[in-house]
Amino acid sequence: MNRSLSLIGMGEDGFDGLSAGARTLIAEADVIVGSGRLLGLLPPLSAALYNWPSPFDPMVDRIRDWVDKRVVILATGDPMNYGVGALLAPRLKHDLKIIPAPSAFSLAAARMGWSLPDVEMISLHGRNISLIEPVIAPGVKILALSEGDETVRAVAQHLVERDYGESAITVLEHMGGPLERCASCKASEMPQQRFADLSTIAVECTAGPGAVLLSRVPGLPDDLYVHDGQLTKREVRAITLSALSPVANALLWDVGAGCGSISIEWIRAVRSARAIAFESDEQRSRMISENARRLGAPDITIITGKAPEVLANQPTPDAVFLGGAMSNDAVFDAAWRALRSGGRFVANAVTLEGEAALCRRHRAHGGEILRIDTAHVVALGTKRALRPRLAVLQWQARKP
Repeated sequence: MNRSLSLIGMGEDGFDGLSAGARTLIAEADVIVGSGRLLGLLPPLSAALYNWPSPFDPMVDRIRDWVDKRVVILATGDPMNYGVGALLAPRLKHDLKIIPAPSAFSLAAARMGWSLPDVEMISLHGRNISLIEPVIAPGVKILALSEGDETVRAVAQHLVERDYGESAITVLEHMGGPLERCASCKASEMPQQRFADLSTIAVECTAGPGAVLLSRVPGLPDDLYVHDGQLTKREVRAITLSALSPVANALLWDVGAGCGSISIEWIRAVRSARAIAFESDEQRSRMISENARRLGAPDITIITGKAPEVLANQPTPDAVFLGGAMSNDAVFDAAWRALRSGGRFVANAVTLEGEAALCRRHRAHGGEILRIDTAHVVALGTKRALRPRLAVLQWQARKP
């Protein structure tokens, strides 16, 4: 018998909602693996049924060993859209045939009459609720996968706190099945009813008069951060992030992270970007955690400890930012060695010692040096004047 391994997406309409080809694969299967909920939607079959264990790694190994069986794996909706397919496909890619059903996003967009490419799509299922923060903006439409009632109410609370309480929330439950239900309200007027698990939340953002616009473009207002003075100021931060050039899946090392502003805005700029914030002071590490939660970068990794020792055995960075300690040769050497070939290194200095060290790095490794001078208007009696801030010398280099 030839091996057959299929990953089939199934909706709330169960077996009857599948294509003829998918139904044939299931009917002819020797083994079917899936959640108890999906297995319960199948008609009587001769196949052996296996519920996914937790953790499910042993079952994946077992699937590999079924080389002479016809195996079907069931998943909810589109397995490649925040589904199990993303975990299984790399491990079974040579054998796996994938047949998706409509995703929750597709079904919700159809119910709402929204153009899917014009919608922000995120998953809050098993994830930190603050991931919704970067996509909240006037007029934006959001579709979010929800874990259930608690997620729905947390989204509404976030909207109210951001002065988006007039935003329309629609909760779509059991789409495509006999229990399908749709409930709509304003974020500020959540009803008492309990919402189902595994629902989808649709949000039409409406900003109130006090709503602060938090762009994903680097350079958030300084007063949004909890800090003790160790903060890369807004204009310098924007220039620094531009030099670091966040891109998809790239990892940043933020060495001497302070309150975490560089790491946080790196992650906000590109959804799949990652960052490790290294900070020696425990109080500042707690500030980074709080700022990351409030500004929608909860997945930032925070490591408290003294450089260069704390840098050892960490994942290879695609970019490094050194906001201080430029005159510390051991810290610089460890960070430069760790940076991947072609990676970007950016360092800022405000002291004479730091500037001297930065010029040495430039002489040794090339790159560019930029002086950043900014000034802000202050009152002088009845008149106004521009008061300069400390100049920042910035070195930008690409590792050969």
